[in-house]
Amino acid sequence: MTEQPPRALPVRVRRHPDGIAMDDLFRSEPAPGHPLADADAPPRRHPPADAGLVERPGPAAPGWLAVLTGTAALGSAAALLWRARPLPPAHLLPWQWAALAGLGGLAVVCFGGLTRGRTGSAWVLSLFGRYRGSVRRTGLAWISPFVLRRRVDVRLRHWRSEPLAAVDAEGSALRVVVLVVWSVRDTARALYAVDDHLGYLREQVEAATARVLSQLPADAFQGGAPTLRNAEAVGDALTRLLAAECRPVGVAVFSAQPTRIEYAPEVAAAMHRRRLAVLDARHRESVLTGVIDAVDDTVTRLTSRGLVELDDFERQALVKDLTVAFYTRRGDLPRQQHEE
Repeated sequence: MTEQPPRALPVRVRRHPDGIAMDDLFRSEPAPGHPLADADAPPRRHPPADAGLVERPGPAAPGWLAVLTGTAALGSAAALLWRARPLPPAHLLPWQWAALAGLGGLAVVCFGGLTRGRTGSAWVLSLFGRYRGSVRRTGLAWISPFVLRRRVDVRLRHWRSEPLAAVDAEGSALRVVVLVVWSVRDTARALYAVDDHLGYLREQVEAATARVLSQLPADAFQGGAPTLRNAEAVGDALTRLLAAECRPVGVAVFSAQPTRIEYAPEVAAAMHRRRLAVLDARHRESVLTGVIDAVDDTVTRLTSRGLVELDDFERQALVKDLTVAFYTRRGDLPRQQHEE
């Protein structure tokens, strides 16, 4: 079995309202002009893959054929003994002993190599420490009893991480839970290219999560800059990075989505107060803009229609009184200003 090149996934370019491409925010390497970019630094390299270690079909045969051959060998041995029944076993000829030994050995090999192949699993075969192939048969199958067999799960699997520690672009401590959907694509590499492919996947999830989340702030307290609240963009970047890191060990990552991104307990209260302060400031700014527009519209209508004639002092007094009235109606003016 030759290794098939990974199929390229369609990439959708999403843009932030400010015109920034969301995919550009999660580049594998710093963009030109980025403070972390260095023209002399070599590009980041992914783990190398052993080109000679590729999954290939192992030696196996249908189980019914092994049962038939073993039964035939036992039947032949029984027939040989039946024909030599006048003689005691001690007086059998050498060729008869050799035939009985060969038929008995053949039956042991045939019945000893029978195994049951399960759906969603594969047998990885090795002989004297050398990879001999993989068997993905289901049902009754025959595999040589002289090779070492190890079962590998090739089903689609998911793994939910424990809360992982990370920091955002502003240095705020975060706790992130990631859901990863993956499977073993190349059984040879998953078993022999790494000591523990599941442990390797978990370590890569932690490293990739820390790397991706450090590129953006968790919240944009000033302006409408991109943040980690865009779960789709964060998940796509995390999936691409994990897929590239795990491909050399025969693991295919289909999805890596953060299911929860929250501040660490030691900074959660402070960040919550900061968020409330920002929301309150935005609300007051919105109210102030509405009051100014209402005052301007009122004064303009009064003067344009000739209802009143105001000099500069009277205009300032009217603007002040209208501003206080509108603020009082909205309930956003402090009590001492109402009394003044």
